[in-house]
Amino acid sequence: MKDVARFLKALADEARLEMLWLLMNHRELCVCDLMAALGTTQSKASRHLATLRHAGLVVDRRQANWSYYALRPVEDALQRAWLDDLRAGFAGQPGAARVLRDLRRWLARKDRAGACAASRAGRAGSRRKTAGRSRPPRAGRER
Repeated sequence: MKDVARFLKALADEARLEMLWLLMNHRELCVCDLMAALGTTQSKASRHLATLRHAGLVVDRRQANWSYYALRPVEDALQRAWLDDLRAGFAGQPGAARVLRDLRRWLARKDRAGACAASRAGRAGSRRKTAGRSRPPRAGRER
């Protein structure tokens, strides 16, 4: 029961659901990609990703200064069914389409700039503003 509770608790946050949705639609994303699409800080993104990792929903890998995340294959049949239902339900949500659009815009800009360091140039279509900042914090730097 502890595993089920941890799993459900991880799903009980809008930002984590948005992160899962983005990862359901992309094989792997850098923390800076999630930051840009969701308009959040590196510390908040990392905290949410840690919760998802501890719940067994995502895996991470490091490459130089950057952290990349991907969905972890779920072995538990009940959890897999819940995630399949979430994926189907998200597809019809306006907010889900918006975060995917924001991510695609960011990825297009990032590809033109050539690296995650492009995150310093600003966010693509973010809907949340970080108080007192005109640009997002540097991606990939662990605090």
